[in-house]
Amino acid sequence: MEKYPKYIASKPIPIQHRQWPNRILTEAPTWTSVDLRDGNQALPIPMSPEQKLQYFKMLVGIGFKEIEVGFPSASQDDFNFVRELIEQGHIPSDVRISVLTQARKHLIDRTVESLAGVKQAILHCYVATSDLHGRFVFDRNREEVEEMAVEGTRMVVDALEHANMRDRVAYEFSPEEFTDSDLDFVLELCTKVKDVWGPAKKKDFILNLPATVERRPPNQYADMIESFISRYPYMDEATVSIHAHNDQGCAVAASELALLAGATRAEGTLFGHGERTGNLDIMVLALNLKSRGIDPKLDFSHMNDIVRVVEENSNIEVHVRHPYAGQLVFTAFSGSHQDAIRKGFTRREEIQDYFHQGWKMPYLHIDPADVGRAYENLIRINSQSGKGGVVYVLEKEFGIRPPKQMHQAIGKAVQDELDKNGGEFDSKDLLKLFNRVFVNLQGPYSMNNYTREVLSQEVGDYVGVIFNWRCEDREYRLSSTGNGPISAMANALLNSGKTPKFKLEDFSEQTLGSHADAKALAFVGLRIEGCPDLIYGAGEHSNIDRAAFAALITALNLAVRHHNVPLVG
Repeated sequence: MEKYPKYIASKPIPIQHRQWPNRILTEAPTWTSVDLRDGNQALPIPMSPEQKLQYFKMLVGIGFKEIEVGFPSASQDDFNFVRELIEQGHIPSDVRISVLTQARKHLIDRTVESLAGVKQAILHCYVATSDLHGRFVFDRNREEVEEMAVEGTRMVVDALEHANMRDRVAYEFSPEEFTDSDLDFVLELCTKVKDVWGPAKKKDFILNLPATVERRPPNQYADMIESFISRYPYMDEATVSIHAHNDQGCAVAASELALLAGATRAEGTLFGHGERTGNLDIMVLALNLKSRGIDPKLDFSHMNDIVRVVEENSNIEVHVRHPYAGQLVFTAFSGSHQDAIRKGFTRREEIQDYFHQGWKMPYLHIDPADVGRAYENLIRINSQSGKGGVVYVLEKEFGIRPPKQMHQAIGKAVQDELDKNGGEFDSKDLLKLFNRVFVNLQGPYSMNNYTREVLSQEVGDYVGVIFNWRCEDREYRLSSTGNGPISAMANALLNSGKTPKFKLEDFSEQTLGSHADAKALAFVGLRIEGCPDLIYGAGEHSNIDRAAFAALITALNLAVRHHNVPLVG
């Protein structure tokens, strides 16, 4: 039996006469994008300087007035990027960039150096204040953690004064893991940090109180924020900021409640990019406010362009069900939903008069036009359809589930066809195109007279195959073994030298339908020498082995037909 329970509930925050549950937000917070720090550092492939600049310009265009641009003491690339923004004049006069540092002198000095010549900026310093970090990561007690924060702030003051930048650079301090810290301790620490910083305008001294790892429910985050604000002695000289992570999927809810509790600044990223499950998705919270009649001070009216820039630079696709940016969010597939929305549009003026508001529509809580979209009432596929929507129709209508890495090729085939011929596809047209381009494709390569046998060995069995391989008008008798039929066939082809050199990188199969004579559908992904693309073919047959062989042959024929791979054999 375990000594302690594995998980326990977080303790409620003692707070009397809490106010936040009865408040209503009337204005948007100051939004601070941390896409180029938190979001970028968490990417499998970090953005290049060119990509970061494109992303920065997009954030400015959306309307962000505060943008954290990096950790200049942590890498030369980040340092150079900050310098480029300043020296090349990329920072608008009404935008403050922010830079992050740990509370260590050489890192602080390097950070201040990166800001030379900036007109206005924020220097953001952080120290983890939870006992989990203090005792077991830093190996320090609370007094020593407090000294880290105080000394770090003193070093920031000294560095800025030495550089004659104190009047241009605001200070942001984060007690990291705020929601996992003792509140009385954080209050004392943040009070001493302010004492060291000295007198300030509210906008120039920021206390960022993060839910670094989401361990508490959203209401407890709000309780901590309200309790902190009600007890902090320098609230007339300080801005309280929040930074919520999404470990339990509640970052948007936690942030909204924290704003009700009195915070006036919110850090986050577009689409919630960030380490683990990510950060607050600023786009969702901002458009939630818009749907309640609050001007979010951010412009997402060109959503498709934003999605394109984010996907291209982050290599992370936006989910098709993202609340505002997803490709399927404003599409109704259900007949009853379609009917309700149609009636809503027909009686829109009556609805406006009844509810005294301009937009109230069945199943559509925000006007799609506000994010540059349109309501789609049918399963429609046109030249603007994304790969996610195309594959969704294949899955929903026909039970075809292509591998994720094949989605882009399917989307491109659809777009090429529609660019060439115009018009729209319905689901039947899509199936015809999919079968014509990717399934059992005829070409220079083919096989026949196939036989297989199971061969025993000391550990397990393996498969032997024999077949006739044909390359245009030449035919060869090939054989080999493998841990399965598709493996044996691939080995035979590679050993024969009668095909381009390839690596079998992906293989999957499924059954089409549930009846006894249902056909098998197989997918094969080949990495072919000299070709940068992973080439997918599909095979359909009543025999699952033959479906797999057809998929491999299709991939080879696609390579020769459409990817400029030389014919071998």
